[in-house]
Amino acid sequence: MSRVISISNQKGGVGKTTTVCSLAAGLKKKGFRVLMIDLDPQGNLGFSVGAETETCATIYDVLKGDVKTQFAIQKSDTADIIISSILLSGIELEFTNTGREYLLKEALKPILGLYDYIILDTPPALGIITINAFTASDTIVVPMLSDIFSLQGIAKLYETVERVKKYCNPSLTISGILLTKFNPRTLLSREIRGTAELIAQDLNIPLFNSYIRSSIVVSEAQSIQQNILDYSPKNNIAKDYLKFTDELLEKEEA
Repeated sequence: MSRVISISNQKGGVGKTTTVCSLAAGLKKKGFRVLMIDLDPQGNLGFSVGAETETCATIYDVLKGDVKTQFAIQKSDTADIIISSILLSGIELEFTNTGREYLLKEALKPILGLYDYIILDTPPALGIITINAFTASDTIVVPMLSDIFSLQGIAKLYETVERVKKYCNPSLTISGILLTKFNPRTLLSREIRGTAELIAQDLNIPLFNSYIRSSIVVSEAQSIQQNILDYSPKNNIAKDYLKFTDELLEKEEA
């Protein structure tokens, strides 16, 4: 059965899509069967891996019931993918029936045996799309910028997770907080990490030992629609994501 992981934070620009892409690439290089699903209406994940975005079915078509999940899957060099659609931005008003929190979970059932890992790229909001992702997931990874404002949003995310656990998915866990754009040489970053550790302890959320440094390589790789691990495997950020992948796998096995 597939292990479903949401990459989520209600703040934008924290590296969710980069983390999804890099984690998927890292897992695939280790021999795992991996599917990425883009749940962000902006659709950046599909573009960043060179997926077909004009004529192929999207996760919106799947959730609406117009297309079977397996027929929306595309191949990419990074991993298999189901792309997003701008129409997802109206899902709050369009899908109003009872049980709408379970749409994604039901859609994933036919393909759970096809993949070892299904990784969900969630939008920068805690609305019904993200709740669908949490309801369908086994665990959540929370990328977080190394700044004080990012710390303020963790409690809100935690509250949403607790509500989903209570009403929709009691087995849901948070694998940990992943610090992104982190510079271990600056005093500010080290202080932020210390504060993050205190907040994580207070909420009983793990903080990954791994962290992701900043690099222009991210934008370069996205511009030519490659994942970082293939584009620049010797770069620090590629090494960081491989280290994070190993740490996540160790948590999964524990």
